[in-house]
Order: sequence, then C-alpha cells, then structure tokens
Amino acid sequence: MARTNDRDRNPKRAPKETRPRGKKKVCVFCKEHAQWVDYKDVGLLRRFMSERGKIRSRRVTGNCTQHQRDVQVAIKTARELALLPYVQRTASERGPGRPRPQQGREEAATRDTAADEAPVYEADEESESEPEEVDA
Repeated sequence: MARTNDRDRNPKRAPKETRPRGKKKVCVFCKEHAQWVDYKDVGLLRRFMSERGKIRSRRVTGNCTQHQRDVQVAIKTARELALLPYVQRTASERGPGRPRPQQGREEAATRDTAADEAPVYEADEESESEPEEVDA
C-alpha cells in the first residue's frame, strides 16, 4: 500500500518547534577579511582542533565552507611539518588500584623458599647411607 502524506493532519503528532536555536556562528576569517589561512599560525589553528588533536567540524567552529577547507589543509600541512601534533597523548587518570592481600604475599614467600630447597625422598636417604655390597 502506498503511504499518504496526511502527517500534518494527525492530531497526535507534535508540531515542529519554529523558535531559533541560538545565535548563528560567524566565520572568523570572513569577519576579518582574511585572504588565506596561514599554516604557520599554530595558535590560530589550535582553535580549530580538539584537545585530542582532531579537526573540529564546520558546524562546531562556525567557519564557512571555503575557509573550513582552508583550515583543514593548513592543519594537515602544519602536521606534516611537525608544527602541530597528529594526536595529543592524554594520561589516563586511574584510581589508587586494588589492595593486595597481605596473606598471599607471605604464603608466596614461604612457598618460594621451600621450592629452592631440593625435596628429600626416602629412597634418597637410604642411598646416602653406606652403599650395600653385592656378592657376585
């Protein structure tokens, strides 16, 4: 069956919100009438990168299409020339860790010292005593 376009007539469906979501971001380069994006201006390029080193999207930065493309090329050029890192290393914040049981360490220490000594068997004790002479 074909679907009908009676979606506007459905009273249960909520109407779309028509209010503005917020102030539209303006391209920094268009505002300053910049001719090009300089790959050597590391401070400016860092504004368009996340703290992990990823290039932020146009929706986030507010750049126009052409300047976002120029920023992308400039960041990639700066990375090639080692002016910018490809990724930022972040130290993971770990907790204090799990407490280790103290009994396990003492038992392991006694097991290790016992393992260093050679085990003594009954057969070995007899052979250590005087050897028996065999008559032929």
